[in-house]
Amino acid sequence: MKRGNRYRIYPNKEQKVLLEKHFGCTRFIYNKLLNIKSTLYKKFRISISEFELNNHLLVLKEVYPFLKEVNSGALQQASRNLNSAFNHFFKDGFGYPQRKKKKDHHFSFQLPQNYNLNVEKSEIQLPKLGWMKIKVHRNIQGEMKTLTVSRTPTGKYYVSILTDDGEKYPEPIPFSHATLIGVDVGLMTFATLSTGEKIDNPKFLKTSLERLKFLQRKVSRKVIGSKNRRKAVYKLAKLHEKIANQRHDFQHKVSNKLISDNQAIAVETLNIQGMMKNHKRAQSTGDAGWYSFVLKLQYKAEWFGKTILKINQWLPSSKTCNVCGYKHPNLTEDIREWQCPDCGNIHDRDINAAINIKNFAVGTTV
Repeated sequence: MKRGNRYRIYPNKEQKVLLEKHFGCTRFIYNKLLNIKSTLYKKFRISISEFELNNHLLVLKEVYPFLKEVNSGALQQASRNLNSAFNHFFKDGFGYPQRKKKKDHHFSFQLPQNYNLNVEKSEIQLPKLGWMKIKVHRNIQGEMKTLTVSRTPTGKYYVSILTDDGEKYPEPIPFSHATLIGVDVGLMTFATLSTGEKIDNPKFLKTSLERLKFLQRKVSRKVIGSKNRRKAVYKLAKLHEKIANQRHDFQHKVSNKLISDNQAIAVETLNIQGMMKNHKRAQSTGDAGWYSFVLKLQYKAEWFGKTILKINQWLPSSKTCNVCGYKHPNLTEDIREWQCPDCGNIHDRDINAAINIKNFAVGTTV
């Protein structure tokens, strides 16, 4: 099984300069190769392979000598990432690969090999960079594969080490209707379970919104390029990082509980991009982080042999009575509780939806 482990590293001043060069050069190579590949296809209808892109990489290193200052493996990995992005575009329906921009704050590069880790001394050696301190808070199991170096907007450096222990993923454990649980995600309540349990939405962004506005106003008042502006930007980025960490920690705890307590989990496929276009709900939708939550459920289910079932987003989970199958014709979103006119049962909107998601997943609709 393959797993990723993220550790914080502590480079010195010289190493930080080299790390920034790696971030910039890998971004530069990615954009240059993307431009070459796109131009050749648009003008001449020529599609070049990853091998041919690597030949262009050799030419670029001669044209731009500063590329030789960074690790060649990191530049080659940027070429592989571009090729992977095009494969996702052609085969999986992803968007066309876009240029990487410095202002997006996605600072990272990958090293496929030639790095060493000394757990006893808490040090890691990266090519072109040398040894630096690392905080190993979790044991590494299996063979170390690709390493990713990243930097957060607050200036913290991390390495993510992909490991492979050689074991196969466990076979999915058989499940029954009793060991399956339906999960309905929402804005008012983060998740409602078919058992009737509700998990409150912590709304981390909303809780810190006033502080964010205050810090953003301080940034806008500072002179661009000044030291005071950099300090204000740092405080703003630090709060954004705290909110993101709170959200991930919460989602990890909820997903761990659901995976450990159930053999199978049924969720609804949601059009997150479409929801984000609604300006009235975009902020709340982003704050909930449903997409990352479902991703956590998926890879943890693979680790433990559990099953994730997804149902179509257009199935009327909220409008259908889970007892008799009656469909409410005019169930607006402000109605949180309704009574079925056929069987007389009173339904909590979210609990009813979670039960229907469970029933739809196994085809046991009324």
